[in-house]
Amino acid sequence: MLPWEEAWAAMTNMVHTIDPVYNEDSEILILGSFPSVKSREQQFFYGHKQNRFWRVLAQVLGCEEPEGIAQKKAMLLAHHIAVWDVIASCEITGSSDASIRNVEPNNLSRILSAADIRAIYTNGSKAHQLYRKYIYPVNGREACLLPSTSPANAGYSLERLVSAWSVIRKDGSPECES
Repeated sequence: MLPWEEAWAAMTNMVHTIDPVYNEDSEILILGSFPSVKSREQQFFYGHKQNRFWRVLAQVLGCEEPEGIAQKKAMLLAHHIAVWDVIASCEITGSSDASIRNVEPNNLSRILSAADIRAIYTNGSKAHQLYRKYIYPVNGREACLLPSTSPANAGYSLERLVSAWSVIRKDGSPECES
């Protein structure tokens, strides 16, 4: 097989099975693209130990880094943060955002109708691109692009990520690239 044929054969149609984290007090919504293989195995967001999401968020919020799903949910909800993904289903090879094809977006209305979300942030350029393409035309709400916490984003140190992600602590509308 040619390399592209192997990659095509490795693509799998995946359905998002992780419930969003939110409640009626949520004010901030953070959206990823689609769960990684590790996250799908653990049935929770940002499950790969090299993903810096939980470390970055804990530092931004001034918290200890949470361990386990219950602590992670508690930290999010205590700080009025909702987390979900842009994609409901897609074809994907492993955890590669670059391989994502045939996207079906998540319906964010269940969160947006239940909570007074004042700001939406996307974790990385793929989530932002997909948000702009599929969700923004439906809800008309801008999203702020934040640098990806993925280990693939090696150009960003932990300190640089914390600095960029600190925008979520500000009151009012975020200042960001849309």
